[in-house]
Amino acid sequence: MKKKVRIIPGFGLSMGVTLALLSLIVLIPLASLVVFTAKMSPSEIWEVITRKRVLASFEVSVLTAFIASAVNAVMGVILAWVLVRYDFPFKRLLDGMIELPFALPTAVAGISLTSLYADTGLMGRLFSKFGIKVAYTRLGIIVALIFIGIPFVVRSVQPVLEKLDPLYEEAAGMLGASRTRIFWKVILPELRPAIFTGFGLAFGRCLGEYGSVVFIAGNHPYETEITPLIIMSELQEYDYSSATAIALVMLAAAFLILFLVNLIQIHNSRILKGGH
Repeated sequence: MKKKVRIIPGFGLSMGVTLALLSLIVLIPLASLVVFTAKMSPSEIWEVITRKRVLASFEVSVLTAFIASAVNAVMGVILAWVLVRYDFPFKRLLDGMIELPFALPTAVAGISLTSLYADTGLMGRLFSKFGIKVAYTRLGIIVALIFIGIPFVVRSVQPVLEKLDPLYEEAAGMLGASRTRIFWKVILPELRPAIFTGFGLAFGRCLGEYGSVVFIAGNHPYETEITPLIIMSELQEYDYSSATAIALVMLAAAFLILFLVNLIQIHNSRILKGGH
């Protein structure tokens, strides 16, 4: 019997390296949040996270992140559809530009968007003619978060579209289904898990975004002040316990989002196995 040749080292060494890196990069920094927060009593933690200014920042962060992610869920599907189903000049260039928010420093994105959408900017002047103010409002935050979150939806939906067998669409068309009905009854059910996954990933990223938002938000208390800015303010005042208590709430929200995304992926894999 031939012995299997493994490309990478054995399970013990590989698992040891994996756990070491995971601990240094993820687990220990996250555990530090719990350690700092543990110095406070439950009543003190509750007092910190229920301050009016903190609650207002939670509302701004969650609401703008949700709206931006919902917009990305729609626009991401359209972009992925165009990239997969159509051939046109500079298609590869457009495909590469989808990942620009990943490579571009968030501060650069924030400054660029602020300059563009300010009242004196190119797009800001256009919107101001219709009485719409973008920069230094919640609308500006949503614009910045759409820019940050769009790659998550496109890259989640794109592989599913590429693997989608067109025979099902052709069969539905031969049976007399309209193109609209084919999309809603044949294509969308296949894309739905990927859309929810992309939405969840985009929402998680938008919820904790700081660099691209802090410039265009204007940071008006109770109006456009985001939670990451509150955390930075607490850190600048050397109030580490309060900062970590607020950050722990954001961490719990992020874990909840990832948990829901994993549930969707598990459900999707069970459906695919059942189909086969």
